[in-house]
Amino acid sequence: MSLGAFGVATSGVFVALSGTSPGTATFFRCLLALPLVWPLACSERRHEGRLSRRGGTVAAGAGVLFAGDALLWTQALFEVGAGLTAVLVNAQVLLVPLLALLIDREPLSRAFLGTVPFMVAGIVLTGGVFETGVPSSAPAWGTIHAILAALCYSGFLFLLRRNGQTGRAVQSYCGVLASAAIVALLIGALWSGITVTPGWSALGWLALTAVGSQVCGWLLVALASSQLSSMTSAALLLLTPVGALALAALVLGEQPTLLQLFGCALMLVSAYAASASSSSWRWLTGSVRRLLSLS
Repeated sequence: MSLGAFGVATSGVFVALSGTSPGTATFFRCLLALPLVWPLACSERRHEGRLSRRGGTVAAGAGVLFAGDALLWTQALFEVGAGLTAVLVNAQVLLVPLLALLIDREPLSRAFLGTVPFMVAGIVLTGGVFETGVPSSAPAWGTIHAILAALCYSGFLFLLRRNGQTGRAVQSYCGVLASAAIVALLIGALWSGITVTPGWSALGWLALTAVGSQVCGWLLVALASSQLSSMTSAALLLLTPVGALALAALVLGEQPTLLQLFGCALMLVSAYAASASSSSWRWLTGSVRRLLSLS
């Protein structure tokens, strides 16, 4: 799980180094991952059976949402930075339970409801929306694009969850990649443009994104998450935004402001508390009270 989370964390830096448009980056990261996932999907089909038509339809829908997530995420990456974008997309921790409530009528926990104001405050601070002189080209638009990416990402995770009972995760993921590549090609051409020959340097960075994030990262996370408790999984997945922040600072020289870093910490702690347990929520509120009493 730790290796998978770190693999996902590298995607922001690799895409930024490629210097390609959102459409180009999304299309190639999915396209280049397909030849690596396809043999695994074929092996799964031989041993587990074929993915049902309904499962294929759900996978295609998840691919549409993944493409939307990747397109908006890449746009936000160039507006607020690779590290901060990885943190902002953690707003999906709020959105997935809301989707489950609306569609599956799953009740919301007290821990989840308690973290909402902290998460919202963290989003505003991390995006630097009300700050001047932040090291971002378009903090307001970047925050908006990152939240929209989180919305698409939430729908993507929700569909994967509904489709996860089939026991054919690799075939489903292969369908996600194929669908996402097609959608990225169509929408990317209309929105940000597609470069079919981005150059060997850019293609190399996108190939690393495909291997590190799309194949090793997400497959390892998917395989490991079913073997771990929800609290352990939630804690380990925090390595993704933390790793992205560290890599963006080391490789890209990104330097968020103190308020942005505080917002990141607030979002990450809130995300952990919302996805782990009620005891985490009690720890969060207790910590905040102690900090306020010291001020």
